[in-house]
Amino acid sequence: MKTICKIVIVLSLFFSISSCDFLEVETVGRTTMPNFFSDLPGLKAGLTGSYSKMYNYYSSEFYKYPEVAGNMVDINLVSSGGEMMDQFNFTSDPEQEIGAVGYIWRKILDALANVNNVLEYAPPLIDKFPHLEADIKQVQAQAYFLRALCHFDLYRVYAQPYNYTADASHLGVPVLLVTPGPDDLPSRATAKQVFEQIIKDLNASEALFGDIPMKDAYHVSKTAVWAMLSRVYLYKEDWDNAITYASKVMDVSSLAYEEDYLAMYHNLIAGEEAILRLNGTLKAKSLGTFFSAKEADVIAADTLLSLYTDAEDIRLQLFTPDNSNIARITTKYRIKIDYTPEQERYDPFILRVSEMYLNRAEAYVRKNDLTNAANDLKEIIGRALQKDASDVDLNYTDRDELLLLVKKERAKELSFEGHNFFDIVRYKDDLVRGTTTTSNVEYLPYPNDLFVLPIPLTELNANTNMKGNPTVNN
Repeated sequence: MKTICKIVIVLSLFFSISSCDFLEVETVGRTTMPNFFSDLPGLKAGLTGSYSKMYNYYSSEFYKYPEVAGNMVDINLVSSGGEMMDQFNFTSDPEQEIGAVGYIWRKILDALANVNNVLEYAPPLIDKFPHLEADIKQVQAQAYFLRALCHFDLYRVYAQPYNYTADASHLGVPVLLVTPGPDDLPSRATAKQVFEQIIKDLNASEALFGDIPMKDAYHVSKTAVWAMLSRVYLYKEDWDNAITYASKVMDVSSLAYEEDYLAMYHNLIAGEEAILRLNGTLKAKSLGTFFSAKEADVIAADTLLSLYTDAEDIRLQLFTPDNSNIARITTKYRIKIDYTPEQERYDPFILRVSEMYLNRAEAYVRKNDLTNAANDLKEIIGRALQKDASDVDLNYTDRDELLLLVKKERAKELSFEGHNFFDIVRYKDDLVRGTTTTSNVEYLPYPNDLFVLPIPLTELNANTNMKGNPTVNN
């Protein structure tokens, strides 16, 4: 498993049949793939496997990386086993195949391979079973979304932000639309090309969903497509489209308030404002251990806690003292109802309604529409303070001050949900950590070669078309 194509081929042959069982097929047995996908149940099983693979990377290094690399958490040096320490200290090594560098790369490609297999074998089934066309298209719609998400997530970790160059001509990540063959040597597309493909896949997903309403938060829906488009356009700095798609979501989805807000973290429910979550039933519980155990690996930094200036902020109820009664840990991954061991699970959010308000507020600010930006921000703050938005006072005198308020609110609202570092980088902000940091790195200026992970060394050694990232791959 040296090149990207070989990694994908081997890993793509594991399909989740249930939450804990997998169908293993040897590489030489790839000819059995058409048989596996010869009917709708097989196609649906492949899609189930894709969701399972998505959970594999969201429940591990990928979700943790933007938190520890950012400036809102500290690693607990007493209780931590050293996981993610290199990413915390920006000492990631391209040889770290069994750490974040290698695992994030492989796990996302693993998920991508499963999705591409679903998309490859779906069209012939429509010809074979025309009476099942609607059901098959629903599978395709979800798969197109998941393929877009895989490319977007891979990009955020291994490539500089879209706005790094004026024309987005800098290196992105490989665009993989089919499972490569053993002799294929994919290269990295430009940032512009990667984002074009992401948007193309999301548009395809939206079209295939048609008018079917959202069914549940644990499966991709048209609402999820709109939410993802809002996020992608925000990263792309296409403010008009970021506003348009956030508005589409907000028109059909609502925020969670009071106890319902806390319940989406502490109860075994998707949550009122959940757009897309991944179901962790009978899967790894790493998120609970890393973020919310009594001696969690990470704790809230002073930079985060200092943002909560109102004691009535409901989000303060999502923190609790650690065993030392000094540090504060998040309870976003702690179940606070009675449950049996087989019920225990930690479901990472991919998309929720609060982000849409923050996306739209930021886009409005960038367009100098400060009134609408302030109105969206007041909705989030009002919910947090359990008061009407009209009773919220925002203190700002110009665009820059309002943008800073949006950034602060985003940090508070989306803490521990895999956004912090990615936001800092796309803002083109310097990384500035607080006085409590336990990292060797207190400050990094933007732009910076250290703001991406290195491409795994085994990939570079085997694939002559693959280029590494400056400095981190040297």
